[in-house]
Amino acid sequence: QVQLVESGGGLVQPGGSLRLSCAASGSRIMFYDMDWYRLAPGKQRELVATITTSGITNYAGSVKGRFTISRDTAKNTVYLRMSSLRPEDTAVYYCYAMGSWGKGTLVTVSS
Repeated sequence: QVQLVESGGGLVQPGGSLRLSCAASGSRIMFYDMDWYRLAPGKQRELVATITTSGITNYAGSVKGRFTISRDTAKNTVYLRMSSLRPEDTAVYYCYAMGSWGKGTLVTVSS
C-alpha cells in the first residue's frame, strides 16, 4: 500500500549532525503515524521516534533532546534530524508506516 525509501545516512564524527529522509509513495502520510527505528550491530531493533497525524512526537530516552522528527506533507516525506551524535548511535535507520518498512540507511558515527 505504501512504499518507503530512506536516504541521508553516512559517516559522521562524534558531535556531528545528520538529517535522514523517508520518502513515501502510494499513500499520503497525513493519514497515518510514522516511525523511525534503528538496528545496531548485536542489538535488537529500537523505536527511536514517532510522529502522529496530529503532529505529536515521541522519542526514545537515549535520543531525546538530540533528535527531532518532522514531516513535510507537501513532499510526502518525514525527516529525522540528528545532532550531538555519539558512537552508540551507529546503526541502520528504518522508516515504518502502515505495516511497511523501508530498506534502511546506514549511519556510522566514528572518529
